[in-house]
Order: sequence, then C-alpha cells, then structure tokens
Amino acid sequence: VFFHNALPFVGFGFLDNAIMIAAGTQIELSIGVVLGISTMAGKYCQIQNHLFLVSCSSSLAGYVEALASRLGLSIPDLTPKQADMWQTRLSAHLGKAIGVTIGCILGMFPLLFFGDEEEKLEEKN
Repeated sequence: VFFHNALPFVGFGFLDNAIMIAAGTQIELSIGVVLGISTMAGKYCQIQNHLFLVSCSSSLAGYVEALASRLGLSIPDLTPKQADMWQTRLSAHLGKAIGVTIGCILGMFPLLFFGDEEEKLEEKN
C-alpha cells in the first residue's frame, strides 16, 4: 500500500517542482524585468504561476499513474475491511507524503543550471 501510493507521487512531485522552478524563474526574469516590478510583486506572480502549474501537473498525475502501472506496480489486493484499517490508511498517507517529498527533492535538478547569473551580476556591480 505504501509503495503503491508513493511511486505516483514521486513522479508528481518531480514534475511539479521541476516545472515550477524552470517556469517561475523565467517568469521572474522576463515579466519582472520588462514591467520593472519589485521582487515582492515578482514573487506574487510566481505564486499565481505556481497555482496554474499545480493544476497543470495535477492533470499529469493520470499519466504518471499509467506509467507506474506499466512498470508493474499493481493495486494491492485488499478486502474492504483491510482497506478500512487505520494501518492501511496511515501507510497510504505516509506513502503519498514521502513520495511527493522525494519527488520534489529530485525535481530541484533545474537549480543545478542556475546560480552563475547571480554571481556575474555581483561581479559587474
């Protein structure tokens, strides 16, 4: 039950975080510079962008689950009584929480490609 719930959420967390980092940075660098808005206003735009991207990546959840089933992740064969046990529900919730955490950590890979711009700007000033 734990792994059945964790694996799709690893994929969801990865997609959500990777898309948010890449798109959020581009929005801040393009719209923020063009409009001359403050950092706080840029962060507000990023929050609005994040809400939009979460809804987009939520639609990708079905594809992630389909991929997980193709990889051989089968639905646990539980009786209704077993599915209603507190241990089963706890395992499912922990799987989702730990899965999305691992996915978000893995989804931070776009940060490896950023950072040089800030150092170059500091050197110019």
